[in-house]
Amino acid sequence: MLQLLRSSGTIVLLIITLHVQAQQPTYSKDIEAKIKQVENNLSGWLQIQDSMNEWTLQERMAYYHLRGVSIAVVHDYKIEWARGYGLADTATKKPVTTQTLFQAGSISKSLNSVGVLKLVQDKKIDLYTDINTYLRSWKFPYDSLSKGKKISTANLLSHTAGLTVHGFPGYANGDTIPSLPEVLNGKAPANTGAVRSQFEPGLRYQYSGGGTTIAQLMVQDITQQPYDVYMWQHVLKPLGMTMSSYTQPPAAASQKFLATGYHDDGKEVDTKFHVYPEQAAAGLWTNPTDLSKYIIETQLSLQGRSNKVLDQKMTALRLTPYIDSNAALGVFIETKGTDKYFGHNGADEGFLSAYTGSFENGNGVVVMVNSDNGSILNEVINSVAKVYGWKDYYKPVVKKLVAVPDNVLDGYAGDYLINGDTITISRKGSQSLFTVNRSEVYKIYFSSPEDFFAKEITIVFSFEKDAAGKVTGFYFKRGERKMSAVRL
Repeated sequence: MLQLLRSSGTIVLLIITLHVQAQQPTYSKDIEAKIKQVENNLSGWLQIQDSMNEWTLQERMAYYHLRGVSIAVVHDYKIEWARGYGLADTATKKPVTTQTLFQAGSISKSLNSVGVLKLVQDKKIDLYTDINTYLRSWKFPYDSLSKGKKISTANLLSHTAGLTVHGFPGYANGDTIPSLPEVLNGKAPANTGAVRSQFEPGLRYQYSGGGTTIAQLMVQDITQQPYDVYMWQHVLKPLGMTMSSYTQPPAAASQKFLATGYHDDGKEVDTKFHVYPEQAAAGLWTNPTDLSKYIIETQLSLQGRSNKVLDQKMTALRLTPYIDSNAALGVFIETKGTDKYFGHNGADEGFLSAYTGSFENGNGVVVMVNSDNGSILNEVINSVAKVYGWKDYYKPVVKKLVAVPDNVLDGYAGDYLINGDTITISRKGSQSLFTVNRSEVYKIYFSSPEDFFAKEITIVFSFEKDAAGKVTGFYFKRGERKMSAVRL
């Protein structure tokens, strides 16, 4: 299968087409027409002047060597349609259907925040009190870096606690799995460092899955229930997310629905998927249909029209940025023109996903793939926004290309490190390339001698030089935050 994917785009398109037809729901003529439009209007955030690109879903699946994609669209506060494409598992030829379960990665944090805020709503947690008030089986070890300030639950949910450990790689199914205290203390068999203060809480945003894992332990200590049981009883089941679960590893009854994860190079994830004891941060198994139910409930609750878990006041608080301009409590907020959207991305080993939902008008979309390459996610979301007329949502940045001298391009070639990822800048003939961790390769284009971009990545990068003119790294900005890659 890998050889076919690598060598023949035509065969890939045929495989995708055949598996789209398997076990898929059918809709009215009008909705089927909308589905076709979405499938034929994928677009990136960055476009080249005089060369605007639109692609079909099948073309992009073949281009990115994707096994499977699953999509659900929310329109007027209802799930308008859901559809699976490609394969959930290449060895068994199991197709992706609307029931296929994917690992949601950090989207787990969105549902986790609903569960934690349910405890706040029930007055079992004060959102702004020291977390050690509620932790019983483990206490956070404050030190001089905390500067005498205490971490609150609001800090944990908004990534403003000043904590270490960005994310988690998970464990092969069958490996010895650490307890939560072992994860938080970075002790074997944990495969990540200790979750500790890096700077004082409340100072600024710094993403920390470690902080979310502390919130998970708080839930367990307060409720005296396993985390997955609490989340099923108080969040997933009330929302109607009946196929979803935080159980790690997944229960035997759900095995037939599980997608297999794949790396960028097409290789299957060892043991098909990883196990995440960090359930709140990365442990949710779900599908776009179930996640759409969460989006709809959030939208209706915000308007005071539903309170299956949270009331209107708590939902509004959940969607309010805290300290950072974009990071709210378990969600990130985007403004498009005059409209606001809440959303989150997710990444587990061999799985990527994204969702977004509007504050008003009942619009939303969820996209999940069983691959480490998630460039298609935003392209699908943009297509949905165009087809369904989301005002001001899709406004691509149009760049005019400039010619950069060969000696300047040669000076950029090399390895760079950012957040544990190695980025390699290289050249193949006249084309400059951007490679992530030796596997995910993108063509890059220059809009100035220092600024470059890839069509598939929603970021413009800029090279940095020292006083002598030597390239020291590159950076990009997300809102007001500057992220830097250091040359190795």
